Amino acid sequence: MTDPLILGLESSCDDTAAAVLRGRHILSSVVMGQAELHAAFGGIVPEIAARAHAEKLDLAVEQAIAEAGVHLSDLDAIAVTAGPGLIGGVLSGVMMAKGLAAGLNKPLIGVNHLAGHALTPRLTDGLAFPYLMLLVSGGHCQFLIVRGAQDFTRLGGTIDDAPGEAFDKTARLLGLPQPGGPSVQDAALDGDEGRFRFPRPLLDRSGCDLSFSGLKTALLRMRDQIVTDQGGLYARDRADLCAGFQAAVRDVLAEKTRRALALYLADSPAAPAIAIAGGVAANTAIRGALQAISDEAGVVFTAPPLKLCTDNAAMIAYAGAELFAAGERSDMTLAARPRWPLDRDAAPLLGSGKKGPKS
Repeated sequence: MTDPLILGLESSCDDTAAAVLRGRHILSSVVMGQAELHAAFGGIVPEIAARAHAEKLDLAVEQAIAEAGVHLSDLDAIAVTAGPGLIGGVLSGVMMAKGLAAGLNKPLIGVNHLAGHALTPRLTDGLAFPYLMLLVSGGHCQFLIVRGAQDFTRLGGTIDDAPGEAFDKTARLLGLPQPGGPSVQDAALDGDEGRFRFPRPLLDRSGCDLSFSGLKTALLRMRDQIVTDQGGLYARDRADLCAGFQAAVRDVLAEKTRRALALYLADSPAAPAIAIAGGVAANTAIRGALQAISDEAGVVFTAPPLKLCTDNAAMIAYAGAELFAAGERSDMTLAARPRWPLDRDAAPLLGSGKKGPKS
């Protein structure tokens, strides 16, 4: 039987993306970024992002279909990020997908954005269930045992800022360009990670939960002290601060990964593996630390190609394909969701509001 041809749409943050996938073969993947639209504001402005998605989604779909060499009528299903994310952008994608599904009379599949990241190792490496996943991005950070396309057990996660958010805030505090992750990593290459001693939050507590907001506060105080002592902040100072901050994030993630790995291995998986996904998975220092931990434990380590770490529609198309194969379908009541935890049985890490658990 031929694998289904799936169109994926992603618009949960500031990247408008469309992709066409058959099985594990990415026939096209289009990502239209918005960095220039938000550059003057030091971060993503939700209203601007939502407007840009509404303007670009049809163009992204048109380009993806053309690059894949197929026709809209050839599609077997349309998968779309239905949450979590910035609600305006998510709503733009859901409405676009509904219109296409209705107009083409094709099945509609709502996909959890986090599931897209969590299932990426199956797209890129054919990883078998169950595997341990560190999902680490601008808005999320959690350890998951991935047992199936809709079966996730959360072992722990951040109780405040996600690492990507912390990297972005660090970049703003040091006058570096956004997005902060690549800027901080580039600056850290020339830095001395031992010059400033950053805290390693929550390492004195058991479990796999994480905290990164204190690192941002520590960096702010160190920066202000440098400015007071020498009358300014120089390139060497920025490099050393970035190196120290990155090293602290790396060390915390490494130790918590060791703990999560012990819990995962206690279930005696047949083919043990660790995977990392999400935008911060592109950080080479963090990748290197997890590779070393995997080597020590004798388990497989998988990290997606850098272009599939950040938000993209190929991962949404693949997650949609797994749901499609399981018989899952959405209808025209599919709602855009700002919050959508993967492990619905776990207690919320960040509390719960009127719209449900935040994480």
